[in-house]
Amino acid sequence: MQCRSRIMVGRDAELGVLHGLLDSARAGRGGAVFVVGEAGIGKSRLAAAAVELAYSAEMSLLRGRGSTLCTGVPLRPLTEAVLSLLRSATVDVAALGPYGPVLGRLVPDWGTVTLPDQENGSVVILAEAVLRLTAHAGQDRGSLMVLDDLQDADAETLMVVEYLIDNLDQQSTLLLGTIRADDSPALEVARAAARRGRCTLLTLDRLDPDDLRELAGACLNVPAEELPSAATELLWGGSGGNPFLIEEILASMVEDGLLRRGAQGWQLASQPPAALPAAFTRSMAHRIEKLAPPARQLLSCGALIGQRFPVTVVQAATGLTDRDLLNHLNGELVAQLVTPDDQLTDWYAFRHRVTQESLLALIGSVERQELARSVADAVAKVHPELPGEWCQISAALRLDAGDTLSAGQLFAEAGRRALAQGAATSAVALLDQAWELQAGSSAEARADTLDTLFQALAEAGLVGRALDLVNSPEQVGVLPARRRARLHTRLAWTAMVAGQLTDALGQVRIARELLGPTPAPEDEAPIDIVAAHLALDTPGKDQLEVAETLTRRAATVGAAVPLPVVACQAWQLLGALVRHRDPAEATRCLERARSIAAEHDLPIWEVHSLIRLGNDDALLHGALDRLEQARERARQAGAVTARQQAEASIALHLIMRGAYDQAQDLIDQVLTATTRLKLMETTQYTLLLRAVLAAHRGQRTQMRDAFTEFQRWGGDESLHVQRVHGLAGAFCALLEEDRPQALAELSLAVRAEETSPTVFHLSGRLGLDLLLRAMADEVSWAEYEEITATPASQLRWDRQFALFARAVLLGRAGRHEAATATMVEAIQVASLYAMGRHLALRLVAESALADGWGSPVEWLRAAEDYFHQANVAPVAHACRTLLRQAGARVAQRRQGAGEIPSTLRAVGVTVRELEVLRLLTGRLSNREIAERLHLSPRTVERHVSSLIVKTGLPNRIALSDVAAEIEKD
Repeated sequence: MQCRSRIMVGRDAELGVLHGLLDSARAGRGGAVFVVGEAGIGKSRLAAAAVELAYSAEMSLLRGRGSTLCTGVPLRPLTEAVLSLLRSATVDVAALGPYGPVLGRLVPDWGTVTLPDQENGSVVILAEAVLRLTAHAGQDRGSLMVLDDLQDADAETLMVVEYLIDNLDQQSTLLLGTIRADDSPALEVARAAARRGRCTLLTLDRLDPDDLRELAGACLNVPAEELPSAATELLWGGSGGNPFLIEEILASMVEDGLLRRGAQGWQLASQPPAALPAAFTRSMAHRIEKLAPPARQLLSCGALIGQRFPVTVVQAATGLTDRDLLNHLNGELVAQLVTPDDQLTDWYAFRHRVTQESLLALIGSVERQELARSVADAVAKVHPELPGEWCQISAALRLDAGDTLSAGQLFAEAGRRALAQGAATSAVALLDQAWELQAGSSAEARADTLDTLFQALAEAGLVGRALDLVNSPEQVGVLPARRRARLHTRLAWTAMVAGQLTDALGQVRIARELLGPTPAPEDEAPIDIVAAHLALDTPGKDQLEVAETLTRRAATVGAAVPLPVVACQAWQLLGALVRHRDPAEATRCLERARSIAAEHDLPIWEVHSLIRLGNDDALLHGALDRLEQARERARQAGAVTARQQAEASIALHLIMRGAYDQAQDLIDQVLTATTRLKLMETTQYTLLLRAVLAAHRGQRTQMRDAFTEFQRWGGDESLHVQRVHGLAGAFCALLEEDRPQALAELSLAVRAEETSPTVFHLSGRLGLDLLLRAMADEVSWAEYEEITATPASQLRWDRQFALFARAVLLGRAGRHEAATATMVEAIQVASLYAMGRHLALRLVAESALADGWGSPVEWLRAAEDYFHQANVAPVAHACRTLLRQAGARVAQRRQGAGEIPSTLRAVGVTVRELEVLRLLTGRLSNREIAERLHLSPRTVERHVSSLIVKTGLPNRIALSDVAAEIEKD
């Protein structure tokens, strides 16, 4: 007889809390709640009630368990949750942007993303992808994600859970997790979040005697008062109020005839012992002993697999026919212990974890070894490739069977797969176990495991442990020198990426010593790449030359061996190293890197090459097409950090173009993602861009705030002197009309570039500094020609200022026609850069007025108008002062000036003149216009004459045509 209650008893308060949280989630105020309690207390049943509430409210549902088959399977609860959503709803992957492909790690149909080490599927990025998926799924109705048995979840799943806890409050998602009350990492996460006020904890207590009586009555389908008090006392003594134990003991009492139903209702037949857990253990053992031997073997095989097990595997292990298998599974005794799984076809689940554990406890050690070997063989037969979690399950089964070497190999393979999936912490645990079990394996097999363990330690942020391990011969064991060198090289790259430069240099030195004086090229090339990057971070005038020598050597070997990743790394770095000398060669290097990546199916390296090529296009020609293409390719490939790098690059060039609002939006968008994901390097760079943006708007306070935030995120201004002073500080000073401060800022940037060259080329040395020093008469023709002869001076941003400087020098030399012609060329080159162009016009006009050449009044009018509209008062005021000194009329800044078309503002058309001009479209007379504007006819005549002079048009009819065009616009 099944004694299960159809109703929930004693949980009204908890249900009320869940109801309120679901309502809040649907209203856009999501969050997290964790149900905590001992085994059997009713956590899953309460979660199921929440699912029913959410289903009734038509919310999207995601459901997963932390103990699907065996503990610690990387990301398995999340995979199950996402797949459960896809079975009931259609998800528009494109709407998730670059985060859609990232979810390919959970949803095989969405593809597998292969990423290089520095972008190797960060769990944080996966967490953001899950966050966005739940937001997308519940955008109109809210969503509920239920994760059961989190005490058995892997470390990566808990990282995602912790991320969700901190970021769900702004969307319509409720996360509900159940956790056993025993100490576990999951419980620590929940408690820490509760202390921060980021989640709700619901701790389930045992039922009191009244609730116990109600539950027992519901199980037997009778009013609670009809139960004999002796029976409820027995249940209380045996269960202590634990709902699962209440139902199990009640079922055992009925089954054994201790509680019988007669004419007078339910009555106790005798007084059985009430001690627990002994009573429950005896009850469970009694049920199992009643099973037929084939049925017991079937359930024992299933228990070895996990709380849930597939019919196909246990059938292969037991050799039962289809008919016998189904007969046993549907038998009354077996049905009391297992039930068909509610999510997977042809799978069964033990009714409770306690049932599975009790069954395993009754299997003898010798029998367990034999059963484990049979189940492991069955798994290999049914799933020969051991996909997904089957590799780890097989490893555990082989270990149970006493086959330690096979278990070690399988744990090593499971670790490699976990690392490829981005589950570095789980990979470390698996590989540690493999390393211990492979004591008797070949040196090559142990070296492979150790190599992967180092990768996992590095990805898990345990660089220190990896360094200690590789530097400890007694731990590593006897390995060939080449293999040890490869391990040290891998750790050198890891330490370099992590910013631990001293450790990286030490590992490079050890690797070279191990390889000896004549290393094989394929062993030396990966070391050279690391050493080249380190050279760039070592101050000195020859650092670029050293880096280039190492990089070219690595590129040659990478192409010959081949080592495609090394080749991509080398050609990309070369592109940056040679740009100052030959921008065209830099582009060729990057094209080669992209070609190699495409040829060897390295999509992320191809995206990074495309980003660098896009930067080249933007620097040389001002074109953003290829950067936009890289941004889209990164989205398609699921390369989230690459996309953010592309967007940060686009933001820089938008700043230089003067498209400040667009740049601001993009910077805010990138920072929102990178700060949430805690991507330190990209966050630092984007904060630098925020400072540059503020500087180019003349906003010193905002610039300083951005630099302060940059430092708070670990940024070191001394490593970015060129940007801090040349691209930010100098421009901010000029927009404050503080030219001495601007020259001082540029001096710092130029000096830094001379003493410690970098691959950054917008310090101002080749452009703005040249212009300011030319105006101060501090640049000779020889120095000018020497500076502008360098190929790097062809970058368009610097070239505009260099041409403006040339015009100043020509004008001062009395070559006025050449100076004016150079200004035409400079303005054309500067056409993309609104602020830079108008700032140069303001500066050059000052020299042109002094030296008597060009059209300084026209340039000043254009600059004044631009800076007035941009609210940069110091420069606008300086322009008006210079105009007055030139004897030119200065336009009044009346209300409505913003409506004057830029072409008319440039020639000095006033607001009142625009009003007159607009009325000319109706072929009105001066008197008619005067009446409408409340002016005298003579004043109107004067305005019309002024318009003819300023516009250079021949007559009133031509003015009417211009007015008509304005009205159309």
